[in-house]
Amino acid sequence: MRTRAVPPAIKRKKGEGQWALGYREPLNKNEENKKNDDGLNVRRRIIDVYSKTGFDSIDPADLRGRFRWMGLYTQRKPGIDGGKTGALEDEELEDKYFMMRVRIDGGQLSGPQLRTIADISTRYARGTADITDRQNVQLHWVRIEDVPAIWEALEAVGLHTTEACGDVPRVIIGCPLAGIAADEVIDATPQLREIHDRYIGSPEFSNLPRKFKTALSGCTAHCTVHEINDIAFVGVVNEAGETGYQVFVGGGLSTNPMFAQSLGVFVKPEQASAVWHGVTSIFRDYGYRRLRSRARLKFLMKDWGAERFREVLEKDYLGYALPDGPEPAAARAQRDHVGIHPQQDGNFYVGFAPRVGRVNGEMLGAIGALADRYGSGRVRTTIEQKMVILDVPEENTEALAEELAKHDLQVRPSTFRRQTMACTGIEYCKLAIVETKQRAMDLMDELEKRLPDFDQPLTINVNGCPNACARIQVADIGLKGQLVVDENGDQVEGFQIHIGGQLGASFGKKVRGLKTTSAGLTDYVERVVRRFDEQRADGETFAAWAQRADEADLK
Repeated sequence: MRTRAVPPAIKRKKGEGQWALGYREPLNKNEENKKNDDGLNVRRRIIDVYSKTGFDSIDPADLRGRFRWMGLYTQRKPGIDGGKTGALEDEELEDKYFMMRVRIDGGQLSGPQLRTIADISTRYARGTADITDRQNVQLHWVRIEDVPAIWEALEAVGLHTTEACGDVPRVIIGCPLAGIAADEVIDATPQLREIHDRYIGSPEFSNLPRKFKTALSGCTAHCTVHEINDIAFVGVVNEAGETGYQVFVGGGLSTNPMFAQSLGVFVKPEQASAVWHGVTSIFRDYGYRRLRSRARLKFLMKDWGAERFREVLEKDYLGYALPDGPEPAAARAQRDHVGIHPQQDGNFYVGFAPRVGRVNGEMLGAIGALADRYGSGRVRTTIEQKMVILDVPEENTEALAEELAKHDLQVRPSTFRRQTMACTGIEYCKLAIVETKQRAMDLMDELEKRLPDFDQPLTINVNGCPNACARIQVADIGLKGQLVVDENGDQVEGFQIHIGGQLGASFGKKVRGLKTTSAGLTDYVERVVRRFDEQRADGETFAAWAQRADEADLK
């Protein structure tokens, strides 16, 4: 009797939780919380209930989930060291105070807006304020009882905290000189405002698989780092001489860094909102929701590729084809806007450097007063944790620079002051393992003393954990906080070193065993910078040198 061969069992791939493919049931706790209640609804509970009944009354699902939709995170309880970061539950790590993130889309602040933030910092946040690397202002020590009053003050001047955090479209970053810079390709402000006004705070996009980061700019310096955003519109000029945008999709860092891919299209200014809506909808409908670690758009883009992504966008979401478009011109070596530079209208803008974004209410008030005195009152924030005062007559620029210096705000900073960045770190962040802000400031001050004549571009990015909020993988010297063992065998704060990263080109490489304690950090950076300065060819960047240098020279 002949036996029938039994075919091998077909191994079916697990569903990724993509809504468009029918996977609508929540596959993890985060997705369940979002299905149970839209995060936007927590605003009313904060105003009507929690602000009156206090911290202990807050539903945990709101406290550690939906509060983010309103720009609120619990901050780290003081005194808990980095070794306990992954070992303790949230309720053990968190304090009864909040970090509040104020959205500043495009980095654009009027005089009244800046003065309002300064007043809120002083009255409700113990004077704290940090300029983030996405143009926001972050406050700390905020009590739940004070949140409604803070919102009322912000909204009175056109600011808010809605969707500053959470699985939503985060702040839309833009060139701080949009409509101002003499050499810009296009002023993206109208498109940025249209997207913000139509979609931020809308239930249509209040449940994305994870956070969604947008950049929209016509800046020739490419100051919005389009290579590492989920979606980025970059100003270009097509063969017909028309200005519009090239679109990049799927960038992001964290533990799986990926550069965004160009869709190869030309988007007219009036089409930008529809294209943004289409790309965001694809992420909502096809984004992976099963695992939080794969829930960013970059993973879908990696699997699909730019050609398929463009096809789905055009056929299923736009309903029309986009023409092919040119790629943007190369970026500048330094993408910030620090210094004194001409505007389109004959006035000047003055960009200056707070120390790794750390400011305070009093300082913000002083900046606002100087902007009123020497300019029009308009101020901008940058994604390099810097600030810019606009509309300064040429004859006032040097006087303004001198006044800023009195507040330790440098218009002509050293390389180290200009290009050192740091995330929040263990001072306030529940995810952090090491201290960052003060460590970075101490590093900067010491390097200025030890290497006073060093003047080459050099980015040093300091991060308190593996999540890359400070963009460590695309820095010349990227420092990822972790616990390391010192020469005595003790576990201490330290950093794994990523070296030679370059936006749009390569991520910093990790050399085997290349770590340092916090105490030994300055000596390490001085050593490697001196070697670069000695060995570099004319015009050679640090990243190029790091790629060819012997490993021994990188240690």
